[in-house]
Amino acid sequence: MPAYPGNRSAEISAALGALPSGTPVSEVARRLLDLFTGGSIEPGTRLPPERQLAVTLGVGRSAVREALAALEILGIVDVRAGSGTYLRGNASELLPQTLRWGLLIGERNTQELLELRSGLEIYVVRLAAARADADDLKAIAASLDRMRTSVDKLGIFARADLDFHHALGAASGNATLVDMLNIVRSLLQVYADRSVHDVAAARIAIEEHDAVYRALTEGDPDAAASAMAHHMSTASARLSAAAAGAPS
Repeated sequence: MPAYPGNRSAEISAALGALPSGTPVSEVARRLLDLFTGGSIEPGTRLPPERQLAVTLGVGRSAVREALAALEILGIVDVRAGSGTYLRGNASELLPQTLRWGLLIGERNTQELLELRSGLEIYVVRLAAARADADDLKAIAASLDRMRTSVDKLGIFARADLDFHHALGAASGNATLVDMLNIVRSLLQVYADRSVHDVAAARIAIEEHDAVYRALTEGDPDAAASAMAHHMSTASARLSAAAAGAPS
């Protein structure tokens, strides 16, 4: 087993402890979040691997993987392919109450979350169309290019898709709005990962993102909002289908 900074692996495992049988992903995320924001782990610490966390918590690896994915969306951890998962910041940086609230609110209605996400994404892109500078447009275009080149590698495609939306958020210039959107994304992440499941769906998503990008380059908030509304309609339908097909 690889060593962790300061020999923290055993200490982290001991601090976590086992969860009750049948624990949902949200509770796994909450347990990890409580540990990460407690101030006992230094920023940059490499966390134990998924397998070890799953054994320690007494849950399946998929629950740990989905919990870490949600925490990555919130900026709590950094998952580096081929390297491991690392804690991003210190306790004060990781504990904005809006983000903590997002993981603790319990069961929620997926359709309501989809409606909220759509409204936030549309408003973000409207702001971005009015405020994006050359560097913002370059970052958005780079994400779109990665989507095109990874259309048959859906894991990489999903990461590029998320980067596109993150770049839109940065261009909007409204950090509070982006924080709210990240909360909603994290709560939907378990289904979002399953929503684009074939090349045909990926190609449709690329066309929709390209329409958003073209409106941004023209500095047209109305056109950008319209393009995003269309994308959210089809993306929400795909995600609803993924949620309906998810195991209970």
